[in-house]
Amino acid sequence: MFGSLGISEMNRRVRRKCAKGAQKLDLSTNPETEDADYLKLNEDGFVDWTRLPDDTVLQLFTHLNYRDRANLSSTCKSWRSLGSSSCLWQSLDLRAHKCDWGIMNSLASRCANLEKLRFRGADNADSLINLRAKNLIELSGDYCRKLTDSTLAVIVARHKLLESLQLGPDFCERVSSDAIVAIAFCCPKLRKLRLSGIRDVNGEAINALAAHCPDLTDIGFIDCLKIDEVALGKVNSVRFLSVAGTTNIKWDLVGENWSKLPNLKGLDVSRTDVSRNIIVRFFLPLKGLKVLCAFNCPSLEEDTTVFTKTNCEGKMLLTFFNDTFKELSLMFPNAKEREREIFMDWRSESKKKDENLDEIMSWVEWILSHSLLRIAESNPHGLDQFWLTQGADLLLNLMQSFQEDVQERAATGLATFVVIDDENANVDVGRAEAVMKGGGIQLLLGLARSWKEGLQSEATKAIANLSVNPAFAKAVAAGGGITILAGLARSMNRLVAEEAAGGLWNLSVGEEHKGAIAEAGGIKALVDLIFKWPRGGDGVLERAAGALANLAADDKCSMEVATVGGINALVTLARKCKHEGVQEQSARALANLAAHGDSNTNNAAVGQEAGALEALVLLIRSQHDTVRQEAAGALWNLSFDDRNREGIALAGGVEALVALAHSCSNASPSLQERAAGALWGLSVSEANSIAIGREGGVAPLIALARSQTEDVHETAAGALWNLAFNPGNALRIVEDGGVPALIHLCSSSLSKMARFMAALALAYMFDGRMDEYALVGSSAEGGSKSVGLERARRMALKHIETFVLTFADPQAFSAAALSSAPAPLAQVIESARILEAGHLRCSGAEIGRFVSMLRNQSPVLKACAAFALLQFTVPGGRHAPHHVNLLQVSGAPRVLRAAAAAASAPLEAKIFARIVLRNLEHHQIDSAA
Repeated sequence: MFGSLGISEMNRRVRRKCAKGAQKLDLSTNPETEDADYLKLNEDGFVDWTRLPDDTVLQLFTHLNYRDRANLSSTCKSWRSLGSSSCLWQSLDLRAHKCDWGIMNSLASRCANLEKLRFRGADNADSLINLRAKNLIELSGDYCRKLTDSTLAVIVARHKLLESLQLGPDFCERVSSDAIVAIAFCCPKLRKLRLSGIRDVNGEAINALAAHCPDLTDIGFIDCLKIDEVALGKVNSVRFLSVAGTTNIKWDLVGENWSKLPNLKGLDVSRTDVSRNIIVRFFLPLKGLKVLCAFNCPSLEEDTTVFTKTNCEGKMLLTFFNDTFKELSLMFPNAKEREREIFMDWRSESKKKDENLDEIMSWVEWILSHSLLRIAESNPHGLDQFWLTQGADLLLNLMQSFQEDVQERAATGLATFVVIDDENANVDVGRAEAVMKGGGIQLLLGLARSWKEGLQSEATKAIANLSVNPAFAKAVAAGGGITILAGLARSMNRLVAEEAAGGLWNLSVGEEHKGAIAEAGGIKALVDLIFKWPRGGDGVLERAAGALANLAADDKCSMEVATVGGINALVTLARKCKHEGVQEQSARALANLAAHGDSNTNNAAVGQEAGALEALVLLIRSQHDTVRQEAAGALWNLSFDDRNREGIALAGGVEALVALAHSCSNASPSLQERAAGALWGLSVSEANSIAIGREGGVAPLIALARSQTEDVHETAAGALWNLAFNPGNALRIVEDGGVPALIHLCSSSLSKMARFMAALALAYMFDGRMDEYALVGSSAEGGSKSVGLERARRMALKHIETFVLTFADPQAFSAAALSSAPAPLAQVIESARILEAGHLRCSGAEIGRFVSMLRNQSPVLKACAAFALLQFTVPGGRHAPHHVNLLQVSGAPRVLRAAAAAASAPLEAKIFARIVLRNLEHHQIDSAA
C-alpha cells in the first residue's frame, strides 16, 4: 500500500545575435520611414541590413549594451568600423564582467576617448590600467574590499584627468591615507571624491587634497572609522561634505573648524552620533549652508522641539522627523501645492540652467539614495511611519533621476526596505502598497526595459522582492512584467539573469501566473540558465531551480519542463552542484516533477535519467536538513513507480533512508514526514520491506508514529502497515514496542487515515501469520513470547473492534439489517467511508490477505477486513477499479457472500461484506456500459 507526498510549493529570482547575411522580412510596400528605401527586398526576397546609412546604424548601436554592440560589430567589416566609433565608447560599465589583462587590452583600441568607467572588485581594478584610457574623467568602483593602496595609486597615476572618483558603498578596508595622498598628487583636476569604509583618513591625506586639488568641491568620507576633523576644516574649496556613518568624530573640533568653511552648501551627518547642541550652535547659523542631512541620528530624534523655524531659517534640515519634500520645497517658490512633485519639476526645468540649484539637487539626490539604502539595509525599528509617509515616495522619485547610480540605489532601496524578514522572504504589505500607489510598478518595469544592465539588475531585484506580495505580483503580471522577466532571464549578464530568475521564482508561487510564464518562454529560459552557468553562479542556479520547482507543481508546466530538457538540467544540478540552496531547489523540483502520478510520464522519466536516483540518495546524506527533506520527498514521489522503487533500493536508498529516519528524531516535522513517507513508498516491494526491517528501520518508524504531528504519525503508520505484511517485520514491530504506539494511534489520532492504517497494521500482525516466527527459540523463551503475544493480541483486537465500531452508525445498521434496499446501505457507506482511503492502492497479495481474514475465526478481524475492502472498492475511489478486478480474479465474491450470510459473524462484518458485494456489482455494470 502506498501514498505519495504530492506537490511541494515554495511560500517565500535578450539578446539575439545578429546573423551574417540577410534576413527575410515582410515589409510594407509603402514605407513611411526615410530609411525604408535601404530596406527594400532584393531579388531573392531578403533584406540587406548592411545597406543602412551609417548614422542609422550608429543610432541602433546606442540602444544596445556593450556586449551586443561587440557582437553586432562582428557581422561585417563596415559595422566593425562603426562599432568602434569613439562616440559609442565614451562610457563603459564592466561590473558584470571579470576582465583580465587580455580582455582589457582588447578593449583598449575602443577606449581612447573613454570618459566614464564603472567596475566591480579588486581583480578588475588591477587590470584597468591596461585600458589606456588617458582621457578618463569619472571612475566608480564597488565591492572594493580587497583593493589595495598600490593598485589605486597606479590607477590614478595612469588617469591624471580624473575629475570624479567614487569607491563604495562597501568598505575599502585595505585602502589607507597613503592612497588618498597619491590621488591628491596625481589628479589635480579632481572635483568629486567619495570613499567608503577607510579606516583612518589622516591630516596628511586631507591636507594633500586641499593643496593639490583646488577644484575639489564634493567630498565624501562615508562609513569611515576615523577622520581628521581639523584638516577637513581647511579644505576651503569644498561645497558638499558627507561623513555619513563615520564613527569616532570629535564634534567639538567639527563645530570649531567646519563652521569656518566658506563655501559649504551641503553637509551630510546621517547615521552619526552628532548632538543637537552641535547642530544648533555651529551648523544652523552658517549663512552659506543650505542643506543639512541628518537621517538616523538618534540624539537628534530624542527631542525635536529645539529645531524651530527661527533657528532653521533658510536651512533645509532633512531628518526622519521632518517632511523631506516640504523642506526641499524651500528652493522652489512656486511649489506650495506641488511639494511631492519638486523632483519632477526640477528635472523638467533643468533646461533653464540654474547651476546653483542643479548642483544642490544633484547632491541631495545622491545623498538621499545612499542614506535611504543604508537605512533600509539596517532596517531599524520604528520607521514604518517614515517609509509609508515619505520614504517610499522618495525612493520612487529618485528612481527617475538623471544620475544612473542614484536610480540604481533607489531601486535597490525599494528591493530592500519592503523585506522585513529576509530569511523567510516576508514582505511588509503596507510598504508594498505604498510602492504600488506611487506608480512603482510601471517605474520598475520601465527601468527593467532599459538597455543599461545595471538598471536592469537592480530594477528586476526590486520587482522580484515585491512580487512576494500577491497583489503586487498580480499587478506586475498585468503590466507585462512576466514577458519582461522572461526576456531578461535570457540575458548574457549573469546578474541580470539571476534577478530575473528570482522574479519568476516569486511570481510562479501564484497558480494564476504559471501558464503565463510558460507562454512567455520562461520555462525554457530558466532551463537554459542552468546550462549557461553550470559553475560559479550559485545564485542564478538556485533561483532558476526554485522557479522550475514551483512551475513543475502544475501538470502542464511540468510537461513543458521535461520537454525543454529540464529533467536533465535539474539532475545535473543535483549531481554536481555543492551549494545547499541549489541542491534543495533541484531536489524540490524533481519531487514536483514526479508528483503527478498517472497524469503524465515525468515520474518514470526522472527515474530513468542517468544518475538521478543515485544523486537523490546521496543528498539524503547531506549535512543540511532542508536538502535532506527535499531529497526524501523526491524519493517518496519517485517510489510510486515500480522501476524507480527498485532503482532507489539498488542505489542504496534503503540504507540511506533508514539512517535518515534514525537521525531525524529532533528534526522538523516536514523532514520526519518525508523520511517516513519515502520508507513507506519503498516498502511497497516485499524485498524492500524485508530490507528495511533488517536495516533497523522498524524502531525509528515506531518513534515517528508517536509524534504529536498528524502528518508525521500518519505517514509512519502507513510505513508500519506495509512492513507488518511481512511476518518477520511484524514480530520486530512487537519486539520494538510498536503495539502500544499503533494502539494509541488507532484510538487517539485526529487523522482518520492514521487510525485506519494503524488498525490494518495491527490486523496484519495478529491474523496468525506471525506465530511461527514468534515461537522460534528455546521452549522457555517460546512460552514467554506466547504469553506476551497473546496479551498484545487481545489488546490489539480490542482497539481494532473499537475503531471499526466508530464507523458503524447504529440506526443505519439496524435499517440495513432489516432491508435489502439500496438506501439503507448508502447511509452506512456515508457514515463509514474514509475519503482519503480512496487514494491507497493495494497489491494482489494484500487484497488476498484481507479476503483470507474474512475466513478468520476472529469476528473482529472479519469485520476489519470487510471494512477495509469497503474503503478500497467504493465507487469513485481512485484505485477502486483496480481493487475490484483483483477481488474478482481471486474469487472473493464467494467468500464475501459467505461472510454476509454467516450467522456467527458480527453485524458490522455482514453489512460491510454486503456493501463490498454491491460495489463489485456496481463496477461490473459500469464496465459493461
